[in-house]
Amino acid sequence: MVEAFAVASGKGGTGKTTSTLALGMALAEEYDVTVIDADTGMANLLFHAGLDDADVTLHDLLIADRDAAVEDAVYDRFGMSVVPCGTSLTAFEAADPKRLRDVVAELAAGTDVLLLDSPAALGSKSAVLPIVLADRIVVVLQPTVPSLSDGLKVQEYAHSYGTETAGVVFNRVRDDEDVDQIADQAGRYFGGQTLASVPESDAVRAARRSGEPLLAHAPDDPAADAFREAAARLDVRDGDEHDVAERFRSAVVPERV
Repeated sequence: MVEAFAVASGKGGTGKTTSTLALGMALAEEYDVTVIDADTGMANLLFHAGLDDADVTLHDLLIADRDAAVEDAVYDRFGMSVVPCGTSLTAFEAADPKRLRDVVAELAAGTDVLLLDSPAALGSKSAVLPIVLADRIVVVLQPTVPSLSDGLKVQEYAHSYGTETAGVVFNRVRDDEDVDQIADQAGRYFGGQTLASVPESDAVRAARRSGEPLLAHAPDDPAADAFREAAARLDVRDGDEHDVAERFRSAVVPERV
């Protein structure tokens, strides 16, 4: 079985990478999970996962003249398989986003859940491809109307390519914010359920500084509990790995961005 989720948002700063790793660790209690940093232009998952010294990254797999095997870029971290992306601008410019199709197809053959940490903006092929490749998206929002609007744009794009919505995570929620009203709006407009409301937490920032995912750094923090709740509500579908891999390999790279 395998299902691919793109963790997406319409803007930066929503805590998308924190959410990706937290969902990954929670899901890894039941499934074999592979997390891929598909934000090839603004990658930072490697810092969250203590992989800033990784020898081989996704960039090496996307550059045609580099002799790197997919397994060389996979690292066993916190109960998950993690594929970090580098931060070099030169490597980003040399990378061919279309090669991501084959990379993800190969990874799909050996896991139950693929989580693609996706770029926040939709301004290039490398940014939209993870959303197109995924079976479903998890939209990470802050409880504000502008964030909701940005998230809806991502969903509209995803749905135009047949990618469904698995649910919404409200992240970095402060005590003084009326998340219920925004969640009610989200319930009307988004295709999936509200998975969780994650409170603003100092532990999230401390985890990032320590190079650990939140659930490893502060497993008893209320924010960690909320991400476990989100993962528990995320129904993972039993897709055929060979069918999924073939779909990735034959995916049409979007021309309109």
